[in-house]
Amino acid sequence: MNHQLSVTSSEKPPKPGQSTFTDPVLAAVLANRFEAIVREMTNTVLRSARSVIVSNGRDFSCSIVTGDGELVAVADGLPVHTFNSHMQAANIARLHDDLSDGDAFIDNDPYTGNTHPADQTVMVPVFVDGEHLFTACAKAHQADIGNSLPTTYHPFAKDVYEEGAIIFPCMRLQRNGRTIDDVMRLGMRRIRVPEQWRGDLLATLGAARIAERRLKELCREHGTAKIKAFVKEWLDYSERLMAARIAALPRGRFDVESKHDPVPGFLPDGVAVKAVIDVDPAACEITVDLRHNGDCVKAGFNQTEATARSSVVAAIYHSLGAGLPRNSGAFRRINVLLRENSVIGIPRFPASCSIATTNVADRLVNLVQSALAGLGGGIGLAEGGLCMSVASAVISGTDFRNGGRPYISQMTLASNGGPASPHADGWGTYGIPAASGLTYRDSVEINEIKFPMIVDHLRLVPGSGGAGAQRGGLALETRYRVREGAMTVATSSDGQVFAPKGVLEGQPGALAESYIINEDGQEERIPGFGVRVINKGQAVRGTTNGGGGFGDPADRDPALVLRDVSEMRETLERARDVYQVVLTGDATAGTLAINEIGTVQLRSAAAT
Repeated sequence: MNHQLSVTSSEKPPKPGQSTFTDPVLAAVLANRFEAIVREMTNTVLRSARSVIVSNGRDFSCSIVTGDGELVAVADGLPVHTFNSHMQAANIARLHDDLSDGDAFIDNDPYTGNTHPADQTVMVPVFVDGEHLFTACAKAHQADIGNSLPTTYHPFAKDVYEEGAIIFPCMRLQRNGRTIDDVMRLGMRRIRVPEQWRGDLLATLGAARIAERRLKELCREHGTAKIKAFVKEWLDYSERLMAARIAALPRGRFDVESKHDPVPGFLPDGVAVKAVIDVDPAACEITVDLRHNGDCVKAGFNQTEATARSSVVAAIYHSLGAGLPRNSGAFRRINVLLRENSVIGIPRFPASCSIATTNVADRLVNLVQSALAGLGGGIGLAEGGLCMSVASAVISGTDFRNGGRPYISQMTLASNGGPASPHADGWGTYGIPAASGLTYRDSVEINEIKFPMIVDHLRLVPGSGGAGAQRGGLALETRYRVREGAMTVATSSDGQVFAPKGVLEGQPGALAESYIINEDGQEERIPGFGVRVINKGQAVRGTTNGGGGFGDPADRDPALVLRDVSEMRETLERARDVYQVVLTGDATAGTLAINEIGTVQLRSAAAT
């Protein structure tokens, strides 16, 4: 984001802080310098990480936090990773009273500000003239974290002990710039792919050290006093921008509920997700109360405090449009109310939070952004696809090409359809709601090089996006198989029972499906959650969710329906039956045209 600072009458709500920039031009330069440092961190991790999930799927994020715990810059980090970086970074001073220049810390503790155990964060305190001025944070999802099952997502773990993840509770990783070997040995002993883990750890450590160097250079260039003054002014300015955006909204209160799919044998009724949302333009605040949700469950679905808060904040950012800075200043205008020992709140040890960054978090993002669509006026979104299908499975086994060397990694081969908005159709490379479309899809070719697998196809599913005036993004279908031996496939897939919903008469996106295909070609439907082994001759096939539609399908421009059918994004049947548009001609020959008489007749009949 390129920050261009301005102060207009619409950006002066009655109650926010009154700080103004002493030098607006320099402030714009510094805001972008902080973002540039985070982008350099990001590029470092992307170019030097060893695992596919980090270097290919881009499941990592970087951020800069002040020494006293204010989030300053996140660039294009995943909201679920970064929107509570400041809460996690505060632990280094809280737990270590001997901080000094040259320190680095490793943390993945889900009970003290981290997202879930599979997200491992390296934090480097940045000292300038003896003062802890900033903390550089680099968080990456691990290919393996030592769970009792070969997956970083353990939906069946009744507690953290059964989950089995190795947890580093804000442990010192380096002192005086030198790595503490005990910590490295601990990780290397517990991880199934130790060299890969070490490579990813060094990538994030390197990124944080680069940020440390750049921040010190920035302070030398402009002076520490000027940088500290800028940070305060920048956060206050960001608060004013958020307050102005909320002040322009209509008053609204929503008591809403959604539900995660049932998990047979563990959560037969699924997980209810509830929120009471209060939009108060007079106070320039949005409050989301999550305290009515149930207690922690004996399974890996519990939210952490970080993911519960981040999911709400992300949904509000999705809904309010572009141009809002993503930092602690803007967050002051968003209140998230949580209670302890809640499945969507503050977990109580030893509750398992193994899949806290997906599943229930995705349902929460969808719930809040779709509720805000009820405000009208171009606010909010439909629900986005949230399936973690076989295309996002954690695969593991031994590779016959490398002397039986073990492998394990989460894939991001396919993607869900994105939510339709008031202004545009949903997009097809959305990922999941909690990631806000910022993760990448894997390269088929790289996956086939890295792992003993063949990807047979990866294709869009016509007609799978929720119908609406704006259509939801399309689901994707993937099929792959193991080349030799056996492959373990672990999935944690929501969205196979309860589809992503449309809003304002928009229709839901398609449900997800997963299958094992046996040697005889027979397909066997499999549940969304489980660990399965496929052998040579077998394959797995799965479809993701389509995104929900926005607005009445009858209001969609017939020319867009024609385009969608011509590009095989929509079916002739849905064009006729759902959108009430009759097309003539041959889609494969590119000769489709709208039959205007038929269109008028069908719409008139429907209206009658």
